[in-house]
Amino acid sequence: MSHIPTITFAKSSNNKLANDKPSKKPTGVMCILRTQDGVETANAQEYAGPSLAKAIVAAEFKSKVNSALEILVPVGTDIDRLIVMGVGTASALDENGWLKLGGTFASKLGTAKAAAVLLEIAEHEVTPANAADFALGIMLRSYKFDKYKTKKDDDADPKVSSKVTILVADPTAAKKAFVSRQSVFGGVVLARDLVNEPANILGTLEFAAKAKDLEKLGVKIDVLTEKEMKKLGMGALLGVAQGSVRPPRMVIMHWNGGKAKQKPIAFVGKGVVFDSGGISIKPAAGMEDMKGDMGGAAAVTGLMHVLASRKAKANVIGIIGLVENMVDANAQRPGDIVTAMSGTTIEVLNTDAEGRLVLADALHYCRTKFDPQFMVNLATLTGAILVALGNQHAGLFSNNDELSERLTAAGLSTGERLWRMPMGADYDKLIDTPNADVKNIGGRYAGSITAAQFLQRFVGDTKWAHLDIAGTAMGSPASEINAGWASGYGVRLLDRLVFDHYEG
Repeated sequence: MSHIPTITFAKSSNNKLANDKPSKKPTGVMCILRTQDGVETANAQEYAGPSLAKAIVAAEFKSKVNSALEILVPVGTDIDRLIVMGVGTASALDENGWLKLGGTFASKLGTAKAAAVLLEIAEHEVTPANAADFALGIMLRSYKFDKYKTKKDDDADPKVSSKVTILVADPTAAKKAFVSRQSVFGGVVLARDLVNEPANILGTLEFAAKAKDLEKLGVKIDVLTEKEMKKLGMGALLGVAQGSVRPPRMVIMHWNGGKAKQKPIAFVGKGVVFDSGGISIKPAAGMEDMKGDMGGAAAVTGLMHVLASRKAKANVIGIIGLVENMVDANAQRPGDIVTAMSGTTIEVLNTDAEGRLVLADALHYCRTKFDPQFMVNLATLTGAILVALGNQHAGLFSNNDELSERLTAAGLSTGERLWRMPMGADYDKLIDTPNADVKNIGGRYAGSITAAQFLQRFVGDTKWAHLDIAGTAMGSPASEINAGWASGYGVRLLDRLVFDHYEG
């Protein structure tokens, strides 16, 4: 975490810092904002020096949103480098826009040890929430997963983090708003770290131990062993795990922040710590990415971290099914028929369609044990969702319109976008089989939809949504707030869902 800058808020008005004491002029990197119609930050000249206007004209800088102009050693200042950040049309900046601005700024920091940002726009109010979102963007973009590199890519001292001062009108309010964003950051980083860890380091037992660490935040943790799951009849999950020397685990996380008699809400994650495909083995090219096939479980674990850290006023259950899908003499075979905890028999035609088997038992256990208001499951489930939606949206499948609408709105607010996909009886027929109650694949077409139809058979009448995050949790394109392989997708989305609708 040494890459993450230390962020402080200070007063910007009249070129003075907190407590209205005359400030020392910033040194190191200085950043100001500029709108697309050419309006610079209030007091810009005080910080940036007399060369600012000339430099902007010379560079033909248009100030489009998330663009940046860098000026080295500006004349008449004590700073080493000036960054002019384009904000486009200031009134169009929403929560996600401020987040991206902060990330763009972080991408320009380089090895600077000190930086200041004048977060003001003439004739436009920058709120404490805007400042907090900007700061969160800085932190998210600064994340790197390089713990296994013995030589770092830059010359920065890995033990020293940069210090960023954000100059705002009301630093006290900005600092207060930033507290909840720090909780979100902790959850996103936990999810990213879990997905990024190599499979030889993070197995089922190690993942369960990471989840158990949440007890320090007040989360109650229960862990079901293989013996206990056998007793419960979880034949679908156990069938996936039987080819690995790593024992399966199911982790149940309880956050009880709501009223005593309030029914919980529930989140369920697929946690396949490595997916070889089993006997239906995957091609060698790209198989290394299957260390990230536990992105759903990572998101649920990260979410529980956020909710506990910010003391969310809700009762929440998080369940993750942890297995490894390997090729072995004892591995599940294509054509095997297993019996899920619900009593449903499943014909396993492809051992690489394993995540839905894990979720089948996890979902049934969740609804029968806890009777939640709703269940949302997350899974890096199908390559087909990438064909349909690419990396820009996760697939949303649901049996409830209200839950779908709330999830979609949360996705638009946070930038973790969802697109609702169709379901129905005609698709459900594609997973019927004469040999068992259901088969685990439905053929070449509509692969993401038939996977969702399979899961729906295990949710009963409970309100439910399935998020297929195969295109967004890992290997997603670099963005303003993420330069790494794992995105932590789902943590901010679901935290917003809980905050907006299920607290109090």
